Amino acid sequence: MEPEHDVQALSDVDVHVYEAVAGGAGEHGSIGLDALVHSTGLPAEEVRESLERLVGQRYVRPAGQGYGLGQHTFGVWR
Repeated sequence: MEPEHDVQALSDVDVHVYEAVAGGAGEHGSIGLDALVHSTGLPAEEVRESLERLVGQRYVRPAGQGYGLGQHTFGVWR
């Protein structure tokens, strides 16, 4: 069964991490954990937990040594 994509169910932390992945992945194709921790200003453990949720819902996907955007149904406004 595929996970349900409910962007409203994402926490503020998850949205913040997603936006950081989108920004880094857009420029380089993927972004590593250290860069995500730096760009979000969040503790590494909190970023890892958020990434697990985002990967589980397919918003983010593992990409090499980092993370890239997965299948998603919403955009990030800049």
